[in-house]
Amino acid sequence: MPMPHKYLLKEFEELARSAAEPDAMMQRVSQRVHLHIPRYNWVGFYLVDKNDPSALVLGPHTGSFTPTAKISWNEGLCGAAAATRRVVVADDVAQDPRYIQASDLVKSQISVPIMAGNKIVAIFNVESYFLGAFKAAQEREFLDACAKIVSTCFARTKAADMVHA
Repeated sequence: MPMPHKYLLKEFEELARSAAEPDAMMQRVSQRVHLHIPRYNWVGFYLVDKNDPSALVLGPHTGSFTPTAKISWNEGLCGAAAATRRVVVADDVAQDPRYIQASDLVKSQISVPIMAGNKIVAIFNVESYFLGAFKAAQEREFLDACAKIVSTCFARTKAADMVHA
């Protein structure tokens, strides 16, 4: 795993032990990943909507374009990740009919489910202006590890109890 990935994971693990609530953790992860991995042009989270558990609402994020504010579980790559509870990768978003276009510059996307217990609480979403940005196993493993660390923060702070999914 590349050095920035290792250092970021160590930083996030330490933060997860002390973060008062998941929003602060998610904001920090978004900012740090966006800053240190230049090919990741938009990094953020979609949270299960407390008022409509079949939808995801925009959470903490950092990036160079305005994202979609709300996504149903039956639309988009984030919705697919939430509905299937599996990582969804599009190496070329133009070839994936599920992709919801927020920027015509985006070429690839990964959406990683975040679980707290057996409940889905959020999706960690990263978009890139480069084709195949998440093709390498080490990129997928890094982002999956980030999502798992954030899930420990949800579990530790019991924020999962506030989310119904």
